[in-house]
Amino acid sequence: MKIPMFLTLAKLKIYARLMRLDRPIGIYLVLWPTLWALWLAAGGFPDWDNLIIFVVGVVLMRSAGCVINDFADRKVDGHVARTKARPLVSGEATATEAAVLFTVLAFTAFLLVLLTNKLTIYLSFAAIGLAFSYPFMKRFTHLPQVVLGAAFGWSVPMAFAAQTGELNQGIWLVYVAVVVWTVAYDTFYAMVDREDDLKIGVKSTAILFAEQDRAITAMLQFMMLFAMAMVGQRFELGGVYQFSLLLAAALFGWQQYLIRVRKPSDCFAAFLNNNWVGMVIFLGILADYALK
Repeated sequence: MKIPMFLTLAKLKIYARLMRLDRPIGIYLVLWPTLWALWLAAGGFPDWDNLIIFVVGVVLMRSAGCVINDFADRKVDGHVARTKARPLVSGEATATEAAVLFTVLAFTAFLLVLLTNKLTIYLSFAAIGLAFSYPFMKRFTHLPQVVLGAAFGWSVPMAFAAQTGELNQGIWLVYVAVVVWTVAYDTFYAMVDREDDLKIGVKSTAILFAEQDRAITAMLQFMMLFAMAMVGQRFELGGVYQFSLLLAAALFGWQQYLIRVRKPSDCFAAFLNNNWVGMVIFLGILADYALK
């Protein structure tokens, strides 16, 4: 039997690149806050079904976000050094294929949400809207990173709702922390492309902040840590968790050192370093509950 063209191994590899599965940093940056929320909601280890649903859901929705991002940017990515080899630019995949792939990924993620509860299902509609709208924001506002933060952080109330069936004020503190953290690290990411973006008219916080980028990202990082310290109080977390925030602060300090001369490769390294921030905070939450 002849294999359909869109299911050949070569095509599947192209789709994997379109989904950015070869660069999983985005998965990690969404996954860590999701795990924070699940553990906080459960007061320890969450239900296995929720853990599996949200880990798989993070992979699916981050992949869908990458696909729709490349769809939106297919006419400008060729003018940016970092993105000119993406599948939609090179012609390895078509815009129609990207649209279908986004739909399949988002629908599969929604099917997973149907295994949770009514509140989580309601929240999922906002998740789809945020994931779809973010890539187009850079044409209209210098604050697309805020929309990205709203999208990345939306797994937090969803995970909490799935585990508890409700939302409380404490989890919105986590959400705010994730939003401002995302704005900070995605500004580092945008600093890599700042010169190209200025030439083609794409907007970003890196362009908006200009020479104040280091000061503003440092302020955002402080706000994130302050919000997470308040989270510790709300959820009665102890010294182990507080120590994890000190480690996160040290990592933020290292990131500020990396971007000191705004060298693109160092800005990208600072962006990648945020995986460790998410990890140490999660380990702090995990260990704190384990020791109680």
